[in-house]
Amino acid sequence: MDKKEMADIGEKIAKRGRPKGSGGNERPDLSWNGNKDLQKGDNRKYLRHALASWDLPQIDISDASQVEQRINWYFEHCADDDMKPTVTGLCNALGIDRQTFYNWGVGKYRNTESSAHLDLVKKARSILEELWEDYMLNGKINPVSGIFIGKNHFGYADKQEVVVTPSGSLGDDARDIKALEQQYVDSVVDEE
Repeated sequence: MDKKEMADIGEKIAKRGRPKGSGGNERPDLSWNGNKDLQKGDNRKYLRHALASWDLPQIDISDASQVEQRINWYFEHCADDDMKPTVTGLCNALGIDRQTFYNWGVGKYRNTESSAHLDLVKKARSILEELWEDYMLNGKINPVSGIFIGKNHFGYADKQEVVVTPSGSLGDDARDIKALEQQYVDSVVDEE
C-alpha cells in the first residue's frame, strides 16, 4: 500500500468520526478517545478547584460545628465552581481521609468526636449519593465510572442470592438410608 492509499484511508476514517450509539443516540459524555472531550482550560479548572482545599486553615475535627461549616463550604465551593462534588473532595476539605469519613458514617468515632459527626456525615453522604444517582440517571457521568463510585463510596454491590434447597434425592425414610448403606458395604466387599 502506498502513501496515497494510506492517506485516503486516514481521510475516510477522519470523515466518519465517532460512531453513533444505537438508534442515533449520541452520548458525548461516554467518549473513550482519551482527552478528546477536554476543552482548553479544563485541566486548569479541575486543578484549581481541587487545590482550593490546600490552603484552608485546619479545623478541629472534634468540633461538630466546625465540621458542619466546612461541609457547607465545600458544597458551596462546588456550586460556585460549577463542579460535581466528590467524597474525596469533601474529605480533602475536611482534612481527613476517606476511612475517617467512612468510620464517622457508620458511627465509629474517637472519644473526642461526638455522635453529631455521625449525623453530619450521614447528611453529607446522602447529598453526595443523591447527586450521584441524578448524574447516573441523566447521563452526566460515564456508567462504568458511576458503578465504580456507587460500589466504593455508597455501598452498592453486584450480587445474586442463590437459595439451595435439599431435594431428598437420597430418600427420606430410613429404608432408603439402610439400602444405601448396604449398597456401600456391597461395593467395598466387591473390591476386595
